[in-house]
Amino acid sequence: MSSVSPSSSGAERIVLYDGVCKLCNGWVRFLIRHDRDHTVRLAAVQTATGAELLKKVGMSPDNVNTIVLMEGDKTWFRAEAIFRVMNRLPWPWRLFSVLRWFPKAIGNRCYDLIASNRYRLFGRYDEQQQPRADHPGRFLEQAPELEKQRGS
Repeated sequence: MSSVSPSSSGAERIVLYDGVCKLCNGWVRFLIRHDRDHTVRLAAVQTATGAELLKKVGMSPDNVNTIVLMEGDKTWFRAEAIFRVMNRLPWPWRLFSVLRWFPKAIGNRCYDLIASNRYRLFGRYDEQQQPRADHPGRFLEQAPELEKQRGS
């Protein structure tokens, strides 16, 4: 059994992210630091589990340009995924979730501008990174090369 608290709907909430993107890894570190109730689990799309989940929602792991939130049989992408995750964080971060009520076209256009330029603006790692977890169940799968690096 996972040590992750179930969401109010009872379905596990999973965030898929680009493990080589410096901005995405910053978002993951933010979640680890502020998601004290463990409302989401994380998976880089470069892991076998992350790639399989991404394929399940109809996306290719070879060309990832969005954060994905999966909860049960529902999936959210881009800005809406971020705002829905923010809704479960403590104050003051929860306040940002109200932005999900703005027109999706505006939120997603802003998201797309950043996402399409993220490597140029923030940089890219040569290989998948995985921030240090705050509890054993935070990541769905640890990349094998990271386990070797950490001597696990």
